[in-house]
Amino acid sequence: MMGEEAAPTGPPNRELYALLNLSPEASDEEIRKAYRQWAQVYHPDKIQSPQMKEVATENFQRICEAYEILSDETKRLIYDLYGMEGLTSGLELGPRLSKPDEIKEELERIKRRNEEAKKMAHFQPTGSILFNLSVPDFLGGDGIMRGMVMASQVQSQLSKDDAIAIGGNLAANEKSGGGIATAILRRQISPVSSIEFVASTGLQSLIGMQTTRQLTIHSTATINISKSLSDGSINLTNTWTRQLSETSSGNIELALGMRSAITVGWKKRDENVSAAGEFKIESGALGASARYTRKLSSKSHGRIVGRIGRYVLLTILSNLMYDVQEDRNHFLSCLYMCGAIIVLILLWIYFFNLFSNALEIEVGGGRKISEFSTVRMMYTIGIKGIFWKLELHRGSQKLIVPILLSSHLAPAFATGAFIVPTSLYFLLKKFVVKPYLRKREKQKALENMEKTWGQVGEARAKAEKAQQLLQTVATRKRNRQVETDGLIVTKALYGDPKAIERRDEGGVEGVDSGVIDVTVPMNFLVSDSGQLKLHEGVKKSGIMGFCDPCPGQPKQLYVAYTYHSQTFEVTVGDYEELSIPQEGQ
Repeated sequence: MMGEEAAPTGPPNRELYALLNLSPEASDEEIRKAYRQWAQVYHPDKIQSPQMKEVATENFQRICEAYEILSDETKRLIYDLYGMEGLTSGLELGPRLSKPDEIKEELERIKRRNEEAKKMAHFQPTGSILFNLSVPDFLGGDGIMRGMVMASQVQSQLSKDDAIAIGGNLAANEKSGGGIATAILRRQISPVSSIEFVASTGLQSLIGMQTTRQLTIHSTATINISKSLSDGSINLTNTWTRQLSETSSGNIELALGMRSAITVGWKKRDENVSAAGEFKIESGALGASARYTRKLSSKSHGRIVGRIGRYVLLTILSNLMYDVQEDRNHFLSCLYMCGAIIVLILLWIYFFNLFSNALEIEVGGGRKISEFSTVRMMYTIGIKGIFWKLELHRGSQKLIVPILLSSHLAPAFATGAFIVPTSLYFLLKKFVVKPYLRKREKQKALENMEKTWGQVGEARAKAEKAQQLLQTVATRKRNRQVETDGLIVTKALYGDPKAIERRDEGGVEGVDSGVIDVTVPMNFLVSDSGQLKLHEGVKKSGIMGFCDPCPGQPKQLYVAYTYHSQTFEVTVGDYEELSIPQEGQ
């Protein structure tokens, strides 16, 4: 029998079953029997050597912990569903937690509570800096900087229900500047409602209050009222939000005051796609905007954004953008499609310029360059001109640099402003970025390999010491099987399948061999009736006396044994069942 393992993954939350060599469906009696068997071997009082006593104590504690969890019905259910995380996260055990759904709901509640506690322990700073640059002004001798905007906010949790946020904005252009300072006090009134008090001073001095309440499990309402301290005007805003599906939501906002308006919005977000749209009606004008972002890989994404004002609703060219993304590996096709989009945009702007004073489309993408940092470049074309926009996002901080290239919509210049950076991106990615990343990944792989060898060496040393404690009992069981001509394991190897295939060539004993000899624990696991069984769905590296000799790689178990004076061999995958002797032997 030959077992092939497709991938180095398998059923989760089975380590404790492997430790006691139990099936996940084991009965209470089987759990007690396995515990007694292992406890007799590793009880520290039975070990004389001080060095081995320490090893026995460590393994005995692991056995006791496994027995304590698996022998308790509720703890075992939590472990089967969520592993050790569920047991260490603070689940309140009791009679009411008797069903998987109830335990899942309680675990999610605990996770939310822990996340909230984590937030309370830290300040949460956010901020953004925007530099507005102009190439035409620079070429005209007026300087490249058109203006700058800085915004910053620090939020701190005062208590479980109270939070405060203090922030400010500073803006400056060629002729003037100003700022706003804002303070917000938020209180959680109940699990479904909260209230905020806002005060700001500067260019827009006002005081206000906002309250939010969850009306149903799928809908929320927010009411905001504010009074301007400069002109005395009062503004009232009502917002209703409803969850439309697991990944989408919609909202309606009614604003009354100096700028009364009605806004209808929609958002959708799943693993690969993020989209949003908004339609706004206000005094004397209409406006709409839409955004579509698609994940291209684990580190990169593409985005298209559209905005329009006055009387025309913008329809995003999402189908064309999708075709570009699907064909992104073909450079010429991508350039062709992008050029077609630019031509359509120019014609569109020329036509709608007769009807609208605000039309703008952005096309671009971004890439994650580290765990916390993302860069993005957008190409913007609209009535206000042609822009490049560079963005750097790191954590909750943003740096945004819009660069005005031209105030005139010349077709040749607009197309070149898109094609040139796109071509440079593909060329740099192919000839500079990818070779560098491959070199860095290779270096990291070598460093990880060295680190892994150290971890494997420690795990192998622990497994060998555990085998020494099993040796006496394993030898006694083996001699008993010799007397009855029963099951005798002559050789057992666990680890890399390729290394196991080369077992006759030697060299399978070193730390870097990818294989560990498990003949001793396999003889220990032979029952008095001459049977040996390893259970399906349980990773064999968790068995006492075993270890993982090649982390991240597929593994197999090879066993050579004699039964009734005949020799047999069997190989099984890491999660496959082993039962010897087989029927008919």
